[in-house]
Amino acid sequence: MQTTRDDIRNIAIIAHVDHGKTTLVDELLKQSGVFRANQEVQERVMDSNDIERERGITILSKNTAVFYKDVKINIIDTPGHADFGGEVERVLKMVNGVILVVDAFEGAMPQTKFVLMKALELDLPVIVCVNKIDRPEARPDEVIDEVLELFMDLDASEEQLDCPFIFASARDGYAVRDLNDEKKDMTPLFETIIDYIPAPTGDPDANTQVLISTIDYNEYVGRIGVGKVDNGCLRVNQEAVVVNHHEPDKMKKVKISKLYEFDGLNKVDVTEAKIGSIVAISGISDIHIGDTICAPEDPVAIPFQKISEPTLSMNFIVNDSPLAGQEGKYVTSRHIRDRLFRELNTDVSLRVEETESADSYKVSGRGELHLSVLIENMRREGYEFAVSKAEVLYHTDENGKKLEPMEIAYVDVPDDFTGTVIDKLSQRKGELRNMKPISGGYTRLEFYIPSRGLIGYRGEFLTDTKGNGIINTIFDGYAPYKGDIAYRKQGSLIAFESGESVTYGLFSAQERGTLFIGPGVKVYSGMVIGSSAKAEDIELNVCKKKHLTNTRSSSADEALTLVPPRVLSLEQALDFIDVDELLEVTPESLRIRKRILDPTLRKRANFKK
Repeated sequence: MQTTRDDIRNIAIIAHVDHGKTTLVDELLKQSGVFRANQEVQERVMDSNDIERERGITILSKNTAVFYKDVKINIIDTPGHADFGGEVERVLKMVNGVILVVDAFEGAMPQTKFVLMKALELDLPVIVCVNKIDRPEARPDEVIDEVLELFMDLDASEEQLDCPFIFASARDGYAVRDLNDEKKDMTPLFETIIDYIPAPTGDPDANTQVLISTIDYNEYVGRIGVGKVDNGCLRVNQEAVVVNHHEPDKMKKVKISKLYEFDGLNKVDVTEAKIGSIVAISGISDIHIGDTICAPEDPVAIPFQKISEPTLSMNFIVNDSPLAGQEGKYVTSRHIRDRLFRELNTDVSLRVEETESADSYKVSGRGELHLSVLIENMRREGYEFAVSKAEVLYHTDENGKKLEPMEIAYVDVPDDFTGTVIDKLSQRKGELRNMKPISGGYTRLEFYIPSRGLIGYRGEFLTDTKGNGIINTIFDGYAPYKGDIAYRKQGSLIAFESGESVTYGLFSAQERGTLFIGPGVKVYSGMVIGSSAKAEDIELNVCKKKHLTNTRSSSADEALTLVPPRVLSLEQALDFIDVDELLEVTPESLRIRKRILDPTLRKRANFKK
């Protein structure tokens, strides 16, 4: 017998990057009394990991819960980047409705469309929250029209089109139903959630069914499965069976050792959880996303969509440069292997494969950002290793034709730079599908482009648009191979011998291109120290000192001035490296090097090509 549980609402907050969903969750937490009156609260309290805080992005979806007038509202804050889209699709299985946050200036963006499409496919009711109405250039009325157009494009039903609109400024802590209402607090948003989002339903007397939608990992208790109780009741010490919709043979007996529910930012021990509750379960060692925990009497798996496939891969290799092992704490292939396989505990879109070489692992992910976040995390933990250039993963069709991943790129650029961007993306096999003016002297371009055409483009794009362009991409399936792309126009400047760089040597080197290092840096033969102004690689001696003579000339003692070096960030270095190069990553340094360090062997290899 299906019953409804009125004291719970389960919602997910979805939005494009930077439209303010994490800040909105902060405000809901503050105004529902989760924090004590005098408690110090950092901003964006949901972004718990360092990289999330520094970059201001959400990478992992987070669960929290607030109480409003005796109703518990479980809130899931989801990532906005396309690279972490897999995370969002799964989370929607746990909720009964979504809040779509849209920036009052930027309007509906590509990622908004992608996530909204998933929510509408699952028939979830949507509350639209137009955020940042305190921005001077906000245009809330036009944004409402854009969002409704988006609903129509996505074939929304009549009920879905009749969704409530709320206007908010998460930063200033208020929400209103109408722009002319008094701006006080978040009450209108809380009220709308309770009135409009349906309460969870299920059969409390049926056999237990809990679908695991996300995985958390903790060093002390191992894997923690998070999911919603769909039917029945889940108790501590209950015997259960784990089954999976996509693996019909899976049938594993388990015992529920610990149960938690969310309260504010904490997990609270509970002895039992009823229908509609979002719970965390620890003590099941190899629990996976998509598993259903059922009563042993009649195990039925809940259907679940497959996790999207990775599109890019890189090799993670043991560092074998002359400076290897000097800065990192974990340097051996066993350390790197254990760390990569441990990452699989929490990151479901990642794949790690062993290669023919014991020192190299093939790691595949959803995009450059996805892989660079993993590299940055490992580097901070004290790992030292080398990575190769990102390459796309090809498929073949039944006729043996090569297929490659394609993306749709939405590019917003100031009108002056449209020509440059169209030219650059066309060279990278991009096809201009659409072009329309948007407010503020910007144009929105829509390209259909191979994923590999975007590798290494972001840095160049920011330079070409003087930092004012915005580029967003969405994966759009596989299509026949579009032909070769020339990535890099410049060659590399390569150090000729090992030693320490000296001003005198660098001074003559800087005429040949842009340097990446200053004086007093350890270099070795085969290390890339800059980009050449020409297309071919140039070998230079930057450790060369000036010969002293016993005659004085008037110009001999003049100081040499060096142009400041261009210091590359991790993303820029990953973009810059070519197929025959590696990026050496240590906790303290990033060094680009040739795969083959010996100049003679390198020439032979190029000659064979």
